[in-house]
Amino acid sequence: MLFVLGLILWAAAELFVAIRVADAIGVLATVLLLLVTWPIGSWVLRSQGRAAWRRLGAAVAEGRSPGGEVLDGVLILLGGLLLIVPGFLSDVLGLVALLPPTRALLRGQLGRHIQSRFVVRATRFTGASGPYDVDSTATDVDQPQLHG
Repeated sequence: MLFVLGLILWAAAELFVAIRVADAIGVLATVLLLLVTWPIGSWVLRSQGRAAWRRLGAAVAEGRSPGGEVLDGVLILLGGLLLIVPGFLSDVLGLVALLPPTRALLRGQLGRHIQSRFVVRATRFTGASGPYDVDSTATDVDQPQLHG
């Protein structure tokens, strides 16, 4: 229900912005601006998607964790899709997700959010009631102590 309400509010905001832009620059120019972002979004998805895929493959081949490359790929996909969707708000958000400086900021925020959610879910799943061992301070117990 909340998702549907969010979509309705998003569509209303996009319509409001489109009407304001049409008042400022004219209806034909507004429609042309909305139409030109679709091929740009398609091109960005293809070109940047290929580059992100190559970086992911290189990270895996080097034995590095490809977390940053995966998040880059997700943000590129999201940015390209937002450019394809008609609307000025979605275009602005798509550009924010696609530009390297802002994408790096988003990647950092998204990575921290995912990591914190993963830790919370992992500790809930294991049933740990106390704080988890972040610093890896656990030690092995000698065999004789286990049986006695």
